[in-house]
Amino acid sequence: MTALVTLFGGGGFLGRYVAQELLKAGARVRLAERDPKRAWFVKTLGGLGQTQFAAADITKADSVARVVAGSDAVINLVGILKGDFDSLHVAGARNIAEAARDAGVGALVQVSAIGADATAESHYARSKGEGEAAVRAAFPNATIIRPSIIFGPEDQFVNRFANMARLPVLPVIRGQAKFQPVFVADVARAIAMAALDPTTFGGRTFELGGPETISMADLNAWIAKAAGRDPAILQIPDQAARLMARIGGWAPGAPITWDQWLMLQKDNVVGAGAEGFAAFGIQPSPLEAIAPGWLVQYRRHGRFAKPSAA
Repeated sequence: MTALVTLFGGGGFLGRYVAQELLKAGARVRLAERDPKRAWFVKTLGGLGQTQFAAADITKADSVARVVAGSDAVINLVGILKGDFDSLHVAGARNIAEAARDAGVGALVQVSAIGADATAESHYARSKGEGEAAVRAAFPNATIIRPSIIFGPEDQFVNRFANMARLPVLPVIRGQAKFQPVFVADVARAIAMAALDPTTFGGRTFELGGPETISMADLNAWIAKAAGRDPAILQIPDQAARLMARIGGWAPGAPITWDQWLMLQKDNVVGAGAEGFAAFGIQPSPLEAIAPGWLVQYRRHGRFAKPSAA
């Protein structure tokens, strides 16, 4: 029988790619969103009857249980960078894990983040760590996926900096912070494999990073060049950036929040000895092989601009 995979957050950036991988594998996909209309575009990616849509609020246990019923596998992609971290990253994750356990679901994949740590100073990282613990307590055989910064045509990271690079001066905060940008399609493939093969991947934690480690300053410079822009790179001193982050806690539109500042104090890279893409047989794609294809939109003459040597 064809597996039915319930995908929480399937209408988001990563969700569309995970859904596509599952559909390619022949699975049926139930996309669960507060507003299912957010995920309707996924229907065109699969065959007739291959997609389902359901309304669910992961902060409400009864709502989650109703959607999870009948599933062979469940994937939780829900995450935020601002807002009520505990309700979504901890309580919501717990609701999904408990519902999956009670429904006798065979596989559960919890998407977390590199840096997740229940003792972290950053509320985001702490909530991700507490969410992992809540999932493991309810569903010990869950697979935990921790990606680094995810890039792709619809992302809000590379695109944000490419848009900023249109300015004559590009300010950079914590230029020494390091990342391993990872292609969204590679992460999605690993998530789908974990959901469809719990015998192999269940009960394990994977950290997924791209093939290259790059600093925030070098990343911004590369993005600007790939977008055909040449702004002056202005590295904001830590003391000034720290003050900006403090203000960001209460000032709408501030460039950085205090919690984001705390997150930038640690490198966002795969930990020593952590399992990663190799376990899935996936060779991750480098940023420079993928991003120029969509960054062309930021050039002064768009797709008619001369190619960059980036």
